[in-house]
Amino acid sequence: MRLASILALALLALGTPISRPTEAASEQAQSDGVCSADSYLNSRGKCVHRPVRADRAPAGATARCRDGTYSFSQSRRGTCSRHGGVAQWLSG
Repeated sequence: MRLASILALALLALGTPISRPTEAASEQAQSDGVCSADSYLNSRGKCVHRPVRADRAPAGATARCRDGTYSFSQSRRGTCSRHGGVAQWLSG
């Protein structure tokens, strides 16, 4: 298990929020094939923040899903696919 994965699991166990990955972290994750616990590796090999529940659109959100979560997807294809589809596209 890689050090980043171990660290992410430890932070989750402690209940510590994990921040959005930086560009350098995203590039490292791309080469490792691993993202932080609050992100996923998209089809283009970039780390993208996982959908989150919020009262209003968080910075960087691109769509509101039908289940009330906000997506940070970088392409329209597949956005909110596990969250009931897109309810509303957000302007950048």
